[in-house]
Amino acid sequence: MTDSKSKPMRGAYSDLTQKMNIDTGRDPSEQNLREAERVLSLSPLQQKHHPSAVNADHRKLFHINTYGSLPDFYLDRPFICRKCGEREIWKAKDQKWYYEEVKGHIDAVAVECHDCRTIKK
Repeated sequence: MTDSKSKPMRGAYSDLTQKMNIDTGRDPSEQNLREAERVLSLSPLQQKHHPSAVNADHRKLFHINTYGSLPDFYLDRPFICRKCGEREIWKAKDQKWYYEEVKGHIDAVAVECHDCRTIKK
């Protein structure tokens, strides 16, 4: 599944999700990356009311022991994979799942693309 440089190859799954119009954050278009970056640069009030914002459920964040404030909403966050350099978007719905259902630490962020995480498993 990797080429000679150990970089994951994009394959049939990517093609299928694009045909089905499923937005997973994998293989984002340049336009999607720019839009996610633009939304992150808006004021908090504008971000909260943006259609891509996903409301946080504070009742499900009880496991977080922090002196800081808890998020009121999640936004799509672009990132660059630290292993292969591929650009992806950590979708707001995936953040909600990670923080609220899996009980991930609130300061954790995506650092590896899906393909690199899959190879590691």
